Amino acid sequence: MSEFIVSEMALPAEVGAEGWSDFVAMAAIRNDVQAEVLGSHEWGFEPEELLPPWLDPVNPKRLFVAHVDGGMVGRATYEFSIDDTVAWIAVEVLPPFRGRGIGTALYGYVFDLATAEGKTIFQTDFYSRNDEPGARIASPSGFGSVDAESVSSRFAQARGYQLEMVLRFSRLPLPASKRVLDEFRREAQAKAGADYRIVRWEGRTPERWLDDAAELRGRMYTDAPHGNLDMGDEVWNANRVRALDEIDAQSPRALLVSAVEHIPSNRLVAFTELMVPSEVDRPVIQRDSLVLKEHRGHRLGMLLKIDNIEAVTATRPGHPSINTTNAEENSFMLAVNESVGFTPVAYAGVWKFVPADTGDRSVNPGS
Repeated sequence: MSEFIVSEMALPAEVGAEGWSDFVAMAAIRNDVQAEVLGSHEWGFEPEELLPPWLDPVNPKRLFVAHVDGGMVGRATYEFSIDDTVAWIAVEVLPPFRGRGIGTALYGYVFDLATAEGKTIFQTDFYSRNDEPGARIASPSGFGSVDAESVSSRFAQARGYQLEMVLRFSRLPLPASKRVLDEFRREAQAKAGADYRIVRWEGRTPERWLDDAAELRGRMYTDAPHGNLDMGDEVWNANRVRALDEIDAQSPRALLVSAVEHIPSNRLVAFTELMVPSEVDRPVIQRDSLVLKEHRGHRLGMLLKIDNIEAVTATRPGHPSINTTNAEENSFMLAVNESVGFTPVAYAGVWKFVPADTGDRSVNPGS
């Protein structure tokens, strides 16, 4: 059996720069492991699309890889904030190389590093199918479950992790039914009334909406369901929004944003984003979506969902689908998705570990 080598991988400064070929190999591992569970490479990202977020100085990330006989066979990611004690660690190993201790070595390397840097709360997620027979582990939220005997579940539990939340991956074939969209749009507009209207933009956030966009992104950490996961204390302001705009501008994907303005206050109170690849045969990915708590109950989520479907169909026709991910406990948004034709593809378990000698310092975002 060939030995393996684990090391940190330096990130290329830009596409084609030193280290680019290694980054391309790492991206292939990410996409192949994901496709193993999701059933296709539809959810994959090209390395040119993955690189900009990796270079985000506000949300630092470090990358570790395993090699066998000179070929890259696995990766581990370490995402963190300098200002809190939360570490997100993910481990992925190509199927032919599992069972050799490579995943254990990658995880141990990153866990020891994060611990030395003062991290005390560890979180991770693993893809999961929901058609396996046998025992299940239920999410403590009461929504969703994962296979108890899967490799990922056993890997997480062996290291002290507990399941906190289940995510659902869903797919909407395009073009969507115009009849269905028209029906739900009329219902949503009637419920929203005259106090709300849709605004759209592509790419960078318009100047007049910078502060509102910052408020919406900050509220993603408090208003969206996260179970008992610790989401940290990321601070959003206009400068942070502009920094994200710059990162998005470096991606080959176009960013389409639909938002809802509350007319009496002239403030944005909801938004959703679509990431559209330049290749028409690849799916559109839905990124963040949120309706502020105080404006729920007006069918704004449905209004946004229909608007972004219509927007991408009108401006970027021909893509095979829109793919999205939601927490299983986000029953409202899942109901919206199902109403317009989204169907489940796969799931992911999100796990958390707080070593006993640190005490549980987690903060429930809803508290």
